[in-house]
Amino acid sequence: MNEKEAAEIERNQMSRTLIVVGLVIVATGLLWPWLSRIGLGRLPGDIVIERENFTFYAPIGTGILISIVLSFVLWLLNR
Repeated sequence: MNEKEAAEIERNQMSRTLIVVGLVIVATGLLWPWLSRIGLGRLPGDIVIERENFTFYAPIGTGILISIVLSFVLWLLNR
């Protein structure tokens, strides 16, 4: 395999990865109303600061949980 073919394969893999990441983001956005009902987004560690004209939301606990679950799923797929 020459250098051009290797670069083309790498571009194809990056394209697929970006498409999958985009689809996951869209799916999360569409499922968010149902995910929030089960408590996702209101976990311990999620920071919410509400003022009169301002709301700050930092889902640290939710982000850690999603990271752990995705890491486990990807680990299972790569086994």
